[in-house]
Amino acid sequence: MKLNSSAFNNGETIPKKYTRQGVNMSPPLHLEEIPEKARSLAVIVDDPDAPSGVFNHWLVYNIDPKTKDIKENSTPVIATQGRNDFGQTEYDGPQPPSGEHRYFFKAFALDSVLDLPRGAKRAELETAMQGHVLDHGEVKGRYQKQ
Repeated sequence: MKLNSSAFNNGETIPKKYTRQGVNMSPPLHLEEIPEKARSLAVIVDDPDAPSGVFNHWLVYNIDPKTKDIKENSTPVIATQGRNDFGQTEYDGPQPPSGEHRYFFKAFALDSVLDLPRGAKRAELETAMQGHVLDHGEVKGRYQKQ
């Protein structure tokens, strides 16, 4: 499975408008080669360079597996959002306290629909996903406080 964004290439700087210093909108994401047996998709966006450890910026699950594109500043119609580490059930972009951080946008193809309510935390999502991941893809961006 492949994941990319038309807003930035893998390893490049994430444009400011997709950060909390900008408009704070989610970037467009494009999925390819989704396994035919997928029953749902999940997306996790995190920052492993945060001072307190991995910081979660977006959790979305139970996305319709026919979804190829997640448009800029939107969540798929058929999807459920989890609670990010800002305490919100939505996308919250990069806001590193200092230095340059890496941000990983990860997509997972799952063989089931997850029995999770809106607002689930990362640990709950990962537990529910265990044993159900068919494939995954990721794209990495970077951002430094301006």
